[in-house]
Amino acid sequence: MKTDVQIAQEAELKPISEIADSLGITDNELELYGKYKAKVSLDVLERLEDKPDGKLILVTAINPTPAGEGKTTTNVGLSMGLNKIGKKTITALREPSLGPVFGVKGGAAGGGYAQVVPMEDINLHFTGDFHAITSAHNLLAAMLDNHLHQGNALDIDPKNIVWRRVLDMNDRSLRNTIVGLGGKPDGFVRQTGFDITVASEIMAILCLATSMSDLKDRLSRMVVAYNKSGEAVTAGDLEATGAMALLLKDAIKPNLVQTLENTPAFIHGGPFANIAHGCNSVMATRVGLKLADYVVTEAGFGADLGAEKFFDIKARFAGLNPDAAVIVATIRALKMNGGVAKTELAAENLQALEDGIANIERHIENLNKFGVPAVVAINKFPTDTEAEINLLTEKLSAKGIDIVLSDVFAKGGEGAVELAQKVVEICETKPSNFAPLYDVDATIEEKISTIATEIYRADGVDFTAAAKKQIKQIADLGLDKMPICMAKTQYSFSDDPKLLGAPTGFNVTVREVRVNAGAGFIVALTGSIMTMPGLPKVPAANGMDITDSGEIVGLS
Repeated sequence: MKTDVQIAQEAELKPISEIADSLGITDNELELYGKYKAKVSLDVLERLEDKPDGKLILVTAINPTPAGEGKTTTNVGLSMGLNKIGKKTITALREPSLGPVFGVKGGAAGGGYAQVVPMEDINLHFTGDFHAITSAHNLLAAMLDNHLHQGNALDIDPKNIVWRRVLDMNDRSLRNTIVGLGGKPDGFVRQTGFDITVASEIMAILCLATSMSDLKDRLSRMVVAYNKSGEAVTAGDLEATGAMALLLKDAIKPNLVQTLENTPAFIHGGPFANIAHGCNSVMATRVGLKLADYVVTEAGFGADLGAEKFFDIKARFAGLNPDAAVIVATIRALKMNGGVAKTELAAENLQALEDGIANIERHIENLNKFGVPAVVAINKFPTDTEAEINLLTEKLSAKGIDIVLSDVFAKGGEGAVELAQKVVEICETKPSNFAPLYDVDATIEEKISTIATEIYRADGVDFTAAAKKQIKQIADLGLDKMPICMAKTQYSFSDDPKLLGAPTGFNVTVREVRVNAGAGFIVALTGSIMTMPGLPKVPAANGMDITDSGEIVGLS
């Protein structure tokens, strides 16, 4: 089979103006970025304010292998499949980060014959949104350090600065840094570090904001440090809000592209789900719901991360009511959750598969707690055997779980027709009774414990002394009545990436708690999760190139 980039480069794309026209987007609401990309003005929401919303479908997944299980591929394929059966559909995805593109996981534009295009542009810089977020974030860092250098009128405690810098790259050597080295003119010497751009609070704000004014309000509330009296110092206090918003004036607008089969696609925002809230922008989702019968969106990594945050953070904030959920699973990931080493996943192993089924059963039980009906989509791989497919189908069907085989990687939208029909059936026959898992007015400890015990199935939560101190500080500032964003490994229900399957008998350790007052949530860091990833021993970047004729090699 051809590589992803070969398939993408051979695609017959329509001018993006034609895609926009098919959705009813007017010329003055479209800002072209070349022939096949565009930004859509937020004015479309005001024009279509009274139009009923379409159906909202969430695509999530089981706990994945390091290479991922094709959640985005299934999302894209499902949207094309829905169009094939006559449903006007838009796919709504996150933008890829350069970190995983050049690291181990690859891009986030789908794969095979279920991709969004132009794939090369989407995976490499796209419309510059991530650069704008990086620039806005680091502008605030520069203004903060300049404030210290110029006399520190806000009486900021240099030992209690919480605003780090960001870079959209996996670079472990920047996790801990010293700034201000040199002489007195070179600034105040202090320890800090870098996070990856997708972990920036500004990324979360961009994805949760509902307008430019809301964006500015959120930016101004971001806590960057504490003064020597223990009071929060914000971006607004540093008078940085206007300049940051200026850098984000284009990034706030959703990006419109298309799939290989010319299905419209909004790709906007890109927070990771293991260290952030893992969903595309509220604005892109809202625009899609006004323009289409169905919007197929995603939430990153397993349902214990992305789906929980989609429900408890994004849907809660935006007033969204998801109609159905699709849980993507692969036989290879279930075998890995059943105890098979990742190097042995291609071999048939019915016992390991049966043992791993507990993982997907737990995810389904969790989705039921939010009141959203779900279907399992088995993303087919060439190594799957008939015996394995039959075993999985029989086991889940026997428990009354809807399950459909999806072959979108090889067949595109045609490979998702059955899945699309099942999704429509669910939307028409099974009412969604969506409700978040917890009350935001509960204490921070109570909210974290609810997620840990109800979703992860932990026995309890252990808070380090540092975390307890941070929780008290957040509560004393009156910033504790917000949802929780758990930063946790994607490979396990627990905070131990090696504890696979459906583990029990463990506690989750919260080692640090950060307040993202602008985004409107509290981040709880568990286990050894890092907000700045590192590159693998052999990065994907080692195999990438571009020829003299412009052909791209090695991008996936």
